[in-house]
Amino acid sequence: MSTNLTAIDLFAGAGGFSLAAQKQGFELLAAVEFDDKASSTYSHNLVDKVDGRTKVFNQDINDVDVHSLMKYQNIKQGELDLLLGGPPCQGFSTHRIKGAGISDPRNQLLIRYFDFVKALLPKVFLVENVPGLLWKRHEEHLNKFLNLAKSHGYQVINDAPIIVNAKDHGVPQNRKRAFILAVRKDICIKKLKWPPVATHFDPRLKTKPHWKTASTVFETPPKEILDKLKERLVEKKIFEKSKAEKVVNDLEFGSPFLANDPCDLHMKHTSEVSERFRETPLNGSREDISFRLKCHSKGYRGHKDVYGRVFFHTPSNTVTTGCNNPSKGRFVHPWLDHGITLRHAARLQSFPDDFNFLGSSTERARQIGNAVPIKLGKSLIKTIKSQILDTTSEM
Repeated sequence: MSTNLTAIDLFAGAGGFSLAAQKQGFELLAAVEFDDKASSTYSHNLVDKVDGRTKVFNQDINDVDVHSLMKYQNIKQGELDLLLGGPPCQGFSTHRIKGAGISDPRNQLLIRYFDFVKALLPKVFLVENVPGLLWKRHEEHLNKFLNLAKSHGYQVINDAPIIVNAKDHGVPQNRKRAFILAVRKDICIKKLKWPPVATHFDPRLKTKPHWKTASTVFETPPKEILDKLKERLVEKKIFEKSKAEKVVNDLEFGSPFLANDPCDLHMKHTSEVSERFRETPLNGSREDISFRLKCHSKGYRGHKDVYGRVFFHTPSNTVTTGCNNPSKGRFVHPWLDHGITLRHAARLQSFPDDFNFLGSSTERARQIGNAVPIKLGKSLIKTIKSQILDTTSEM
């Protein structure tokens, strides 16, 4: 085993959690990811680029023999510092209506995660999922997992999952996720503060720094666009004129993309769809134009964000697996007449610009939408490292 802090990432996806761990000084010993393209993205960025020794298992986690993994990477039970993982969340998603999702077989993957906990006995494990995990309909799965942790010698911090919003940790996105943190009972955690203290705050408060706005991932627009935005904020009665002037003047914007960025790619739209985008005003949505899809006719008021422009002045809406498709949410470029690019979506997830995703546009969008935002992951893992694992190593 390495003398560095070590981690393993289950359901690793493109590697958002792993990248956050790497940036906090962890050595990733193994990653398990079923999706071929996500696994290739992980290997390209987190193994090949850094000449790492991470063993990437591109397999169904149900087919991975954890004891063989341990033998292959010379991991003895109880030695691993941190086990990460975000079991597929579709069964727990808040988008599932009524009783949908209760019997989704993917829910069982939360229990499969614990098979690795039982074999590895890591000092700490951290699970990420959607807030829907806490819904009453999923109580049986959640309670079974929590009881397994407690019966195998782990203290679940707060005795339940906690909800953290990525925008409170410097991510330019309104994204709530549930996290389960558990610490082996022989590890001292007297000074642990969990969840991590927020680093960014509502601009209406005097506390600074403020939430990062979606504008930070886009290049600086022409002056006439900013002038129109000021007018639009007043027109929609979001701010008085003087406040609108200040808000727009204070907006931060991002740097140009790297030359030949393979993720500088957006969906190609029909001329009819592009024309609808041209008619959509800044910060606008489908409700601001005369055209109506059949599914939105007869006064239908749901799904207001679809075909909407990204707001300049607030954190973005949640980046989903359909982030390259404006029909899936508020994913139209703030002022241009097309959807956001894959790089914009990756920036909203706080991926660095040199992190490249492999696969088709749809496959890459899925990887981006499924990822743990890097800055959020860093905040969580930094707290675990400084308040639990560093303290343990000093004993």
